[in-house]
Amino acid sequence: MNPYHARRLLLVAAFSCFSGPLGADDGPLPAGDGGLQAEFLGRLRALEAPAAPIDLYTDERQADLTGIARQESLFDPKSPGFGPKGTPAIALLIGPDCPDCATALTDLWQISKDLGIRVAVLDTANPDHAATMAALGLDILPSYVMHDRMIRGHMPAFVLHRYLTDAGG
Repeated sequence: MNPYHARRLLLVAAFSCFSGPLGADDGPLPAGDGGLQAEFLGRLRALEAPAAPIDLYTDERQADLTGIARQESLFDPKSPGFGPKGTPAIALLIGPDCPDCATALTDLWQISKDLGIRVAVLDTANPDHAATMAALGLDILPSYVMHDRMIRGHMPAFVLHRYLTDAGG
């Protein structure tokens, strides 16, 4: 027998062993598979794309944005600070007994120079600025407020720089 024909005959025989009667609807595996079909289908279902993740912080983020919008003094062009005249891009809340406040001021001064932005500096020794901080729910100095976020506690300069240059927020 020709070896080519022998291989073809062997393939036909092998495939016919795995097939059921014509018209049978056993799915990808025969009914008497000992649970293999259920396992196979379970694995296929596990490959489906997971549902989109739930954003657990949507409400908190919206509350923060609403709070920022209510505190008009944060971004008042006349507020104390440094950088070019105009609306501040960021407000820094500082106060007494704050070891990181001097570093935060130095970092923002350099960022202000590099990016050409105005920084509002609100000292919580002033009761109005302390009230603003409390209204925002901030409890750590220094704190930073931008139009789209708040940061509690000292933040490295490179992170602030990225936040201030990130157009997507």
